[in-house]
Amino acid sequence: MFRKGINIVLLAILAMTIVFISTDCRNLKVSNLKANYHFSKANSLFSDNQYRKAIEEYELALSFNPNLIEAYRFLGECYKSLYRPGLETDDNQNRAEKALEALKKAYDIDPNNKDIIYSLGDMFDKMRNFEEAEKYYMKIVEMEPTNMGNYYVIADFYKKYAGEREELASRAEEMYLRRIETDPENPQGYAYIAKFYEELTPIPEFDKASECHEKRLQLEPEDAGAWLSKGVNRWSKAYRLPNLPVPERIKLAEESEKALNKACELDPTYPEPYSWLSVLYSSVYAKLYPERAKRYEEEAARYLAKYNELRKRAIDREKLEKELKK
Repeated sequence: MFRKGINIVLLAILAMTIVFISTDCRNLKVSNLKANYHFSKANSLFSDNQYRKAIEEYELALSFNPNLIEAYRFLGECYKSLYRPGLETDDNQNRAEKALEALKKAYDIDPNNKDIIYSLGDMFDKMRNFEEAEKYYMKIVEMEPTNMGNYYVIADFYKKYAGEREELASRAEEMYLRRIETDPENPQGYAYIAKFYEELTPIPEFDKASECHEKRLQLEPEDAGAWLSKGVNRWSKAYRLPNLPVPERIKLAEESEKALNKACELDPTYPEPYSWLSVLYSSVYAKLYPERAKRYEEEAARYLAKYNELRKRAIDREKLEKELKK
């Protein structure tokens, strides 16, 4: 979540970055004015994804003002953007070293800057240096223990490496649980950890995820999306674990149908529950009751048609809203 939005955040910071020049003689020196000029030019190039040209301008800015912390930071971001994880060439390795050098200089000047700390963790992560990446990510959690988003950063980090190191799955789980402890009345925490359980490999923890969906539903019983998630969870277990005893698969299918119908009841214009009802009837019910397969396939087709109808309405509505805004 946090990782995906980094470029947007960086551009927003650049848009708001103003290099203030105080009125004393020291800051009115020509060198500082030149530094500010090149820094501003570099920012524009960075915003346009012209990282190589931006590097030249950030380096010029620093040659005139070596204490310009944001120039170090975004110089590091430029090299990081040019770095290609997994590419074993001298040029690529040089970009990694340059990125770390610039970001560490920014960190030395401002060791409490969360964005710089995150960027260092992200760079080490790209280089597959687990220990160093973990060290910087954990600094963020230690600095802001009540910021719930920080727990997702480290949880996603652990989850990514869980295939290589089995114990990291439990560390990821711990971070999701710590996030819930921070704000137990927030349904989002239960939604995220449910998704984590459902994505575990090789066998997802469907029932643990289901318990989390139930806790979410206790907090927001009128949320159609929460009921949809519950229905998809029960379908997933019934479909993806076909060796379950038939009575258990039937029970799961019925629980899925009940939850999906509840989502439709709460929001009749919500397309997705109808799509999953179609999938449930064709992929589970039709297999459980082969003598009724034709009827279930017809029901599946009816739900799919309903989904397509509602989806088309939603798309048309979005187009109309855009036109009205214009």
